[in-house]
Amino acid sequence: MTPLKQPPADLISAILTTNEQEIIPLTSRGVSSGCKLFGAAIFKRSDLTPHTVATNNERVSPLLHGEINCIQEFFKSPDTTEQPRPSPKECIFFATHEPCSLCLSGITWAGFNEFYYLFTYEDSRDLFGIPYDIDILEEVFRVRSPDDTDESLRERPLYNRRNKFFTAMSLAELVGEVENEEEKTKWLVEIERIKKMYNGLSETYQEGKKTGVKTASVWQ
Repeated sequence: MTPLKQPPADLISAILTTNEQEIIPLTSRGVSSGCKLFGAAIFKRSDLTPHTVATNNERVSPLLHGEINCIQEFFKSPDTTEQPRPSPKECIFFATHEPCSLCLSGITWAGFNEFYYLFTYEDSRDLFGIPYDIDILEEVFRVRSPDDTDESLRERPLYNRRNKFFTAMSLAELVGEVENEEEKTKWLVEIERIKKMYNGLSETYQEGKKTGVKTASVWQ
């Protein structure tokens, strides 16, 4: 069965609304206790309602990134005749920040085949002082071929955003699929508004690092 394709504007609206109303409040509490500002949500593809929302919980385990925590909560949710849990392929995954290698694997192994993200790897590094997503992908997974130069190696994508397991896209790219130019501009402005909400969250997280707030994460 071909997955239901939702209009881009409807999907953007659902993601940004959930990000502002549910993910950011959870993240605000998390960064106050030393967790990173990464969150996630899983939407039912049929009506774009959020099924599961979660944020980073590295105070408990260094593996509980926002996406992994969200996947864990999704599979812990009820799955009964009266209240069936949708299959991952009946869902759309959203990560506030482009998923790291751990979370890419988690999304893949869990069976989600479509995900979107608000901030890129470069944003995580440059805006939030968290370079490890790029560092780990480059150091562990990017293998130099005999013909590679330093430049060609740097230019190689860190992962395949379209592959047999999933399709990945930033929200900015998704806006590019909106046909109406006025509506496209509206959503780009809205994306920037939501992004700015993370400035204060980042300041809280960075201040916690300076004061020695303890978490289970090695890489802060």
